[in-house]
Amino acid sequence: MEVGVTSPEIAFSIGPIDVRWYGLIITSAVLIGYAIAYWRVKSRGQDTEHLTNILIIALVSAIIGARLYYVLFSFSDYVSNPAEIFAIWHGGLAIHGALIGGILSTVLYTRYYGLNFWLWADLMIPSMILGQAIGRWGNYMNQEAFGSPTSLPWAIYISPARRPAEFVGFSHFHPTFLYESIWNLLGFALLMYLSHRQRLRPKSWPTGSLLLVYGIYYSVGRGMIEGLRTDSLMLGPIRVAQLISVIIVVGCATLLYRWRAQSNTQNVATPGKKVTQKK
Repeated sequence: MEVGVTSPEIAFSIGPIDVRWYGLIITSAVLIGYAIAYWRVKSRGQDTEHLTNILIIALVSAIIGARLYYVLFSFSDYVSNPAEIFAIWHGGLAIHGALIGGILSTVLYTRYYGLNFWLWADLMIPSMILGQAIGRWGNYMNQEAFGSPTSLPWAIYISPARRPAEFVGFSHFHPTFLYESIWNLLGFALLMYLSHRQRLRPKSWPTGSLLLVYGIYYSVGRGMIEGLRTDSLMLGPIRVAQLISVIIVVGCATLLYRWRAQSNTQNVATPGKKVTQKK
């Protein structure tokens, strides 16, 4: 007989409406991230109204990007029922798609209003990784995004209905959501430290460096943790998240190296550069 404690999906109910822990956790992640970004933007003398606009647009774009990315690599699951593509409440959102959607919308917004994209990315990216750290606990409440079976002391119990068919005989699994949450929390501390160093030594850490460090740091962790996941999106025998992570690491590391090498002779996207902003 199996013995285990499962996480509750429902936090509380208001009449016929169930309020889920997943929604509460994601909402908390957004609000906490926004509060920190607001403080950072205001402390740098930037317009906080732009922050609010970017947040709203980026959130919508991230959801769309996350869903399209997931559907793209799982298209065979939707051929017979295309309407299911729009049923995001059934699950199926991919973080890399969310990042693509969110970053692309921010690029377009900053270009339209004549803002320095790299500066704004640096101001917001610590909030992003902290939000990811908090948001992963929503996966725990939903009993999703867990890893392969394990007997380690910190393994989590997964109810039979949530287990992959090939692992239905196992009860305890790697808490990969926890691994990523801790990794991202440490990443938040790293980015905040580098943000301080960036203010003191701007030539060593040109504007835009925090975004690139985030890309490297998060992708290294995600690539390692992905190897334990049981629900990876696949491209043939290759885990898509690991492939994308390698591409991001190489791209960001190359760009960061070039920027730092050039910083003694020229400014790269300097924070002090004046731009004409549209109102």
